[in-house]
Amino acid sequence: MKTALLLIDIQNDYFEGGTMTLFNSEGAAENAKLILDKFRDEGLPIIHIQHIATSPTATFFLQNTKGAEIHNLVKPLPTEKRIIKHFPNSFRETELLNYLKSNEIENLVICGMMTHMCVDATTRGAKDFGFNCTLIGDACTTKDLEINGEKVNAKVVQNSFLAALNYFYSTVTTTKNYLDEK
Repeated sequence: MKTALLLIDIQNDYFEGGTMTLFNSEGAAENAKLILDKFRDEGLPIIHIQHIATSPTATFFLQNTKGAEIHNLVKPLPTEKRIIKHFPNSFRETELLNYLKSNEIENLVICGMMTHMCVDATTRGAKDFGFNCTLIGDACTTKDLEINGEKVNAKVVQNSFLAALNYFYSTVTTTKNYLDEK
């Protein structure tokens, strides 16, 4: 069964100095780079997802800004597929599903940002479309959230979403475990 790497929204605005800094974005991106290097070494398909904001009230991922660019740690090579999206789910109104089907890809290895939003929506969408998903938990990250005036720490958000996705939608693993198994 053919496997592809899906890198979701590893973009400059999520890093220190960006307009939507996430918890440990550098560490997550470094882990994603290790997975990316393995896929490159093995000549396996790689898909970079890039979010470009279209809402007039958007504050990050604004078109033609440095913040919307894919981070240098995982910068796409000219031979790697890049798909632009405008919604959390990378399948919504993009060519992703057709691209995966036309390339007979059945398995996805997923890394990216933000775990509680775009990674979650895309992983669930992928499973619903019949793909087998492996989510590299430490190659993803998120941020602190708030509900009813109560702050939820990014580590708790991260673990909660990974635990939920590990139940049915994906197999969640670490960078080290994934690389050691391959």
